[in-house]
Amino acid sequence: MYSEKVMDHFQNPKNVGELENANGVGTVGNAKCGDIMRIYLDIDENQVIRDCKFKTFGCGAAVATSSMATELVKGKTVQEAMLVTNKAVMEALDGLPPVKVHCSLLAEEAIHAALWDYAQKEGIQIAGLQQPKADIGEHEEDVAESY
Repeated sequence: MYSEKVMDHFQNPKNVGELENANGVGTVGNAKCGDIMRIYLDIDENQVIRDCKFKTFGCGAAVATSSMATELVKGKTVQEAMLVTNKAVMEALDGLPPVKVHCSLLAEEAIHAALWDYAQKEGIQIAGLQQPKADIGEHEEDVAESY
């Protein structure tokens, strides 16, 4: 049912915790399933993500997608992090069961929420970034059907 990579990131998650001086923090949830994901970003003066941590309350797939998302954005520029989609997270994990696709969407939205927070604090705009939704539940059917 779950790939080896999903199981590894669930059982041995990378980048768990908080960043005390994060300059971007994003929290999103899914009221339908109860998952809540918070991503912390430490972004340097060149807009490179130096460090990234997460805290997730949810199922194994939510933990695994959070872990993988942090791995995918660490060391990337803000613009490169914008390109990390839920599909990229799923592919990096060698797939997710259809009923868990919403977890990858939470990961994408949490990254965008943290980038939004960073942009607001810095008074900048990030190309392509829109204000994130706090609850992605109403959109998960659309995403799941597209896979």
